[in-house]
Amino acid sequence: MPKNEQIEPPLPEIVGTAPSMQEVYRLVRLAAPRPTTVLLVGETGTGKEVIAKAIHKLSRRASGPFVRVNCGALHENLLESELFGHIKGSFTGAVSDKVGRFEAAHGGTIFLDEINSTSPQLQLKLLRVLQERELERVGDSKTIRVDVRVIAATNASLEDLVEEGLFREDLYFRLNVIPVVLPPLRERREDVAPLAQFFLRRYGDMHKCPVPELTSAVVEVLQAHDWPGNVRELENTLERLVVLSEGGDIRPDMLRFGRPRYVLRTSKAGKGGNDVRSLIRNLVRVGLQTPLSGGIKGFHPFLVDGLERELIEEVMRQVGGTQIKAAEKLGINRNTLHKKIEQYKIDDAKLRGDDATVEEVVGAESAS
Repeated sequence: MPKNEQIEPPLPEIVGTAPSMQEVYRLVRLAAPRPTTVLLVGETGTGKEVIAKAIHKLSRRASGPFVRVNCGALHENLLESELFGHIKGSFTGAVSDKVGRFEAAHGGTIFLDEINSTSPQLQLKLLRVLQERELERVGDSKTIRVDVRVIAATNASLEDLVEEGLFREDLYFRLNVIPVVLPPLRERREDVAPLAQFFLRRYGDMHKCPVPELTSAVVEVLQAHDWPGNVRELENTLERLVVLSEGGDIRPDMLRFGRPRYVLRTSKAGKGGNDVRSLIRNLVRVGLQTPLSGGIKGFHPFLVDGLERELIEEVMRQVGGTQIKAAEKLGINRNTLHKKIEQYKIDDAKLRGDDATVEEVVGAESAS
């Protein structure tokens, strides 16, 4: 496929003829028929999911499922269960067996959006699926084979994350087989007008109203904007213009960019918002939805003990590590505070598997 050849977009809903998009179309058409892993790289709103769907629809797996997972939208424990599934009783709240997204995508494609937000522990399990094409449900030892094509997407530099030790290098190489870089809209301004026209027609049909005319004056304003939200921001802008124009012409003064500031009355204490009582209520609600890891017996130690330790450690930092001042500020007995701090040291040493430190702390505690 010659690079200088004009390449048609792989799907009708993909609009643009900019050279940078021509390169995207070329890579999509080359990669789609093969089971190769694809990594989509681009800012938020550049259309990574649309391109992922195009790869799937042009592949030999088009008749199979296309399963999307937003890795940045779920807590790590919930994400593991969502991806790999779990068995009944594997954690608090697991009242029945659950099929994971990888199993659900068997014979098709799984799209892992915001792969950059995953933890190193989860990255290790993803690496195994990519290498061995097998997984285990949470709480189960049975190995399940899966036949899945993986498309991942990131809105951050994985190379930088690898250098910072936040992303596994081996997983990066497994994902970065066919990298496809989606350009931001500010770098393809020639596509703003055809995209705007496309969205005008879409939302005119959706809202059952006449499609307003896109004048040259409006196009000029649209092309001058930097579009930090990229194509998604442009789409939302055009839908708003369809509604506000009421079938008439779109005027440049109808365009409003940036983030408007609204004056809102502060919520009353206890009714929701950022007051302490509301934050505690939200903490409890989120905590009760979180699967408990091994060794934690019940939500009371998980939430109450965790909050108490965070409070003690923060106060200790504020008073420069002086236990007498910390105990006074906390309103608890100094001996009680000392015992809790020593217990935290023991707990941390056990987590590290440092038996010598555990014996040292216990010995010092006994001597005192």
